Amino acid sequence: MLHALLLSGFLALNPFQPAPAVPFVAAGPVGSIDACRIYGSIFLETYPHRRAQCFATVYVEPEEAFADVLVYQEDNKLFADKAGFWYFTKARDFADYVLFVTDKRALADFSIQYTKVRSYAGCRAQR
Repeated sequence: MLHALLLSGFLALNPFQPAPAVPFVAAGPVGSIDACRIYGSIFLETYPHRRAQCFATVYVEPEEAFADVLVYQEDNKLFADKAGFWYFTKARDFADYVLFVTDKRALADFSIQYTKVRSYAGCRAQR
């Protein structure tokens, strides 16, 4: 009886079974970046060698009509609690998000435009 129990336990573990095949997954981003979820303290990185350490890449749009997010610069970090309300930090370590600013629109994940009116800040409706 004991031998049957040990044999069934050994077969259940089956150390001779080959490893399961993992399907090929192409290297790349798992999902797109949702610009509407970025708020709080932000550090804007402009040094190109630190681009890989940044959360996303942004482009400062010259026209408000084409921007994905209208950004209002908050003076207090506590008020930067919704999409488009950003508090800019001078230290990279204290920021919630580190964003790389590029001058090429094609390389950016999303585009921003600064606004001076608080009620205009936020995400634009996705079409």
